[in-house]
Amino acid sequence: MTSKFARFFTPAVFALSVAVLAQTSPLPAAPSAAASEAAAPVATNATGTKMGTINVEQAIFATNEGQRDFEALSKKLEPKQTELKGVNDEVEALKKQLNTQGDKLNEESRATLVKQIEQKQKSLERQVQDARDDAQNQQNEIAQRILQKMGPMLVKYAADNGFGVIIDTSNPWPNGPVLWAGPAVDITKSVVDLYNSQSGVPAPTRPAAARPATGTKPASPVAPKPQTQTPPK
Repeated sequence: MTSKFARFFTPAVFALSVAVLAQTSPLPAAPSAAASEAAAPVATNATGTKMGTINVEQAIFATNEGQRDFEALSKKLEPKQTELKGVNDEVEALKKQLNTQGDKLNEESRATLVKQIEQKQKSLERQVQDARDDAQNQQNEIAQRILQKMGPMLVKYAADNGFGVIIDTSNPWPNGPVLWAGPAVDITKSVVDLYNSQSGVPAPTRPAAARPATGTKPASPVAPKPQTQTPPK
């Protein structure tokens, strides 16, 4: 199992633009190599010859535990999302004021307004970055916890079902090792079902229409990177 979780959270969290922050709800990067190796011990007594694939990234999100915990994190981060939108609205209001009234202000008033916009813009960017880092850390913790339990389970499943090789397809070709693999060799759903049966975590109770399909990643929780604009001179 390769270490992928530090990768897939990064672009997802705060992926929206601040302008649409209010309308966007969030969602992962991969555990460290050490954590991945610990989660997937080598089955030295395996004698199988079959080859299979699994999308570890999707499997983690598709588990009942993953859906529950990422949804809970999304709700937990909503207040920060709202707070950042409020700060962004303040910045946009000041920019609008500068654009519409700038030529009517004296030099000192205009300079004061420009400085105020720049300070608030920088503060917003710092807050968004801090919130992004915090959300990513919390998402990584969830993913790593699930992976550490899923790894040994996956190894046992492979040994019990005659697999000699299981390849992670989380990273698509050409960045990953698999050019193409048919659905017949994919064991993602089987491993997710096995994990759910052993975890004891019930399936999400939200409406089926709102539930991500098995193996799909939930929407990323939280906020966008603010657009940096230099106030007109």
